[in-house]
Amino acid sequence: MLDIKWIRDNPADLDVALAKRGADAQAQQLIALDETRRSHVGSLQALQERRNAASKEIGKAMAAKDQSAADRLKAEVAKLKDELQAGEARERELDEALKHALSVLPNIPLDDVPVGTDESDNVEIRVSGSKPDLGFEPKEHFELGEALSMMDFERAAKMSGSRFTILTGGLARLERALGQYMLDLHTSEHGYTEVNPPLMVNDAAAYGTDKLPKFGDDLFRTTDGRWLIPTAEVPLTYMAAGEIIAEEDLPRRYTAQTACFRSEAGSAGRDTRGMLRQHQFTKVELVSVTTPETALEEHERMTASAEAVLTGLGLHFRTMVLCTGDMGFGARKTYDIEVWLPGQKAYREISSCSVCGDFQARRMNARCRKTGDKATRFVHTLNGSGVAVGRALIAVMENYQNADGSITVPDVLLPYMGGRTRIEKAA
Repeated sequence: MLDIKWIRDNPADLDVALAKRGADAQAQQLIALDETRRSHVGSLQALQERRNAASKEIGKAMAAKDQSAADRLKAEVAKLKDELQAGEARERELDEALKHALSVLPNIPLDDVPVGTDESDNVEIRVSGSKPDLGFEPKEHFELGEALSMMDFERAAKMSGSRFTILTGGLARLERALGQYMLDLHTSEHGYTEVNPPLMVNDAAAYGTDKLPKFGDDLFRTTDGRWLIPTAEVPLTYMAAGEIIAEEDLPRRYTAQTACFRSEAGSAGRDTRGMLRQHQFTKVELVSVTTPETALEEHERMTASAEAVLTGLGLHFRTMVLCTGDMGFGARKTYDIEVWLPGQKAYREISSCSVCGDFQARRMNARCRKTGDKATRFVHTLNGSGVAVGRALIAVMENYQNADGSITVPDVLLPYMGGRTRIEKAA
């Protein structure tokens, strides 16, 4: 959420930033709404002051045995009380209207983010490795998985509908190995603390991490009003909600492997085959809570941590900086890591790492201060995939496939595979 005071002081800057994101100007409407609210608050304060004064005057009139004046003042106080109650209800309405208007406003892009409209305007900043020459026409992951009888979409659809998958045997073990490898890498080498968070959160957590109200249609809700997490970013980031953290204790770095749940409401007809776009998938998430001064450095560090996963797996990938039109709602800057899939003959996103500034911190009131100082300020938050486990499975399958349809296990995963070096169909 953006600061209304900053908007009042910088209306032109807000509208320029929104234009970069392809959104309409909003500054004047927001300022007008805020002025209405502030004017109303001033009127309420005047009413309260008059009520307090009249209450004191009642005592003086009673002491002077002026019953007529006392009765008149009591009637005035009763009327003021009714006016204050109605005014406080109106104040709540105006507060909620301003809060909602701010809550659907996207974050301000950093100055070095390329301006563009969609993914075609994203900018490649580096490439790692090279495309493999397999020596035969590669298959897509779902062709490999079905031929191995270890990837079952039909049975999954019978029990859950479309966009679900059942993995069995070697592929189930390979996916588990990928998640364990990522967690071990991030905790032992990258300084993240492993967390096992709840998979359901309340409205406050979903709102505080900018998923509500903007993305309500993309989430699954339980019958008792909780939300299934679309990413572990939500519970990991919300761990800082309402806290004042000593700056000496920052950054906080968290990682978690969880199931993630997304309705994919806006993806009808996209990636309908295979595991690329699922209602339920596994992801290893990275979250950092930092001071404002260290956030950009932490963004580079987080992205490097995600890249290290793919480097360890021996996968070819490129890192892109997203343009203003393709960047996520709460991000100020985002790097996408796109892995090469030989079967698709295309790069596909496997990680997004974003720096959000104080956008989420304002919504969940997460602050920090230096020891000895009275003043607090909002923390900065970052999140990234470290990486999407299901998509890593796809990448390993397609890049390590053999001509006979078997899958060679990457070296870094061998310690997690119980001595299995190849995944092949049972004889």
